[in-house]
Amino acid sequence: MQTQLDLSPPSPIRLPELESHLWEAANILRGSPVDRTDWKSYILPLLFFKRICDVWDEEHAAMLAEYGEDFADEHRFQVPEGAHWRDVRATPKNVGTALANAMRAVESQNQRHLYGVFGDAQWTNKDRLPDELLKDLIEHFSALDLGNARVTSDVMGDAYEYLIKKFADATNKKAGEFYTPRSVVRLMVDILDPREGETIYDPACGTGGMLLAAVAHVRERGGDPRTFFGKLHGQEKNLTTAAVARMNLFLHGIEDFVVERGDTLRNPVFTDAATGGLGTFDVVIANPPFSLAQWGRELWESDPYGRAFAGLPTDKNGDMAWVQHMVASMAPRTGRMAVVLPQGALFRGNVEGKIRQHLLQHDLVEAVIGLAPNLFYGTGLAACVLVLRRAKAPDRAGKVLIVDASASFRKGRAQNFMDPAHGAEILAWVDAFADVEDKARVVTLDEIAKEGFTLNISRYVLPPIGADIPPLPEAVAAFKEALARCRAAEDELRRVMHEGGWLE
Repeated sequence: MQTQLDLSPPSPIRLPELESHLWEAANILRGSPVDRTDWKSYILPLLFFKRICDVWDEEHAAMLAEYGEDFADEHRFQVPEGAHWRDVRATPKNVGTALANAMRAVESQNQRHLYGVFGDAQWTNKDRLPDELLKDLIEHFSALDLGNARVTSDVMGDAYEYLIKKFADATNKKAGEFYTPRSVVRLMVDILDPREGETIYDPACGTGGMLLAAVAHVRERGGDPRTFFGKLHGQEKNLTTAAVARMNLFLHGIEDFVVERGDTLRNPVFTDAATGGLGTFDVVIANPPFSLAQWGRELWESDPYGRAFAGLPTDKNGDMAWVQHMVASMAPRTGRMAVVLPQGALFRGNVEGKIRQHLLQHDLVEAVIGLAPNLFYGTGLAACVLVLRRAKAPDRAGKVLIVDASASFRKGRAQNFMDPAHGAEILAWVDAFADVEDKARVVTLDEIAKEGFTLNISRYVLPPIGADIPPLPEAVAAFKEALARCRAAEDELRRVMHEGGWLE
């Protein structure tokens, strides 16, 4: 009996399967000379390179089947001869050199979109990445076909963001440099409500999550994300993170964007040649580095873009420099912005107080949202979202909505989480722009002036009595845990002193 061949196309790879396979690549590096804080510098470019080559192969096969020959200009990206994934895979030694050369060749052939996209990983450093280890990684990625027939852009993009999140979990303390909790991003984007054809700008774009969320917002509301072509803009200081952002956008099927590397406060990339000022955008959104020291104050003393319009922050804290840069980047009529800040920016005095006063007196501040503590990697502090708008709706003029969302979270072991239901509730409060008992209050500028232009949330919205007191069983358990730690510390101190001869 003859066995009939199964000629049906291979089934699509499901997201959990892809996520699991990709994270196994990180496990290959576990215990290697590559520090876990650098895993993303190696794994993410390998994933992107494999995706490009697999899609190229699909396009090549389709053209041969239809036309009998390959047309270079029909490929999404060019893969030069000798620079394909299979060429690197077949290399017997000096694999890192072969891989670096192949990536540079692909970048060179696709300069408009891919220049610098693979970052600056040390592929040729055999002390860090021996040939055997790199071959293991390449073989692991070779096990899956990452072409469009097996993996759609949505699944590939979601898996890529899964990896970014996993790397953030693995590095924790340093993760805040490139990862913002997606629930917070979603809340900020939903508040700003970007529309078809509007320009979007993130001056501290990290891995590009906020730009992607803006596109997703439009798509979910029935809009056409293609109207964002050429209108998504981001700047990121870190070379590797900027490369990750560009890969992230590409893998989500977005090609026409501009993500540039550079220090935004010292050297903003997006300027307007006609006016000599900054470029302006409809939507400006960011989670800049908290309380950045030595941020470039000396340049702002004679800033050609006039960004110190409300005051010049000290060189010890750049929070209000970011705010002023973003305000200066808002379009004249349609501009609105949302920025994540430490809550200290709401009430610190001196020059920060003067800047805050200027923003309030010019009626730019629309809402202040105090978030729960310990939502962000690397800090247990409570952050806030500051929402500003060039032109408020008439019924919001002269008013600011103060929201206390400090109780809107789910407690985790090492970190708290803001679930979608929490974000939806906060968004409803902001959209309603009305008082909500113990949660939100509409405050006039006159009242804020009487309070010395502080935006300290507790001055305007007080939690219900006892809301911040944990239930008795939890309080007792916390006390016992603290007491146990104290006793353990005393025992350790006693042991050290005894061994050192300080204690008989």
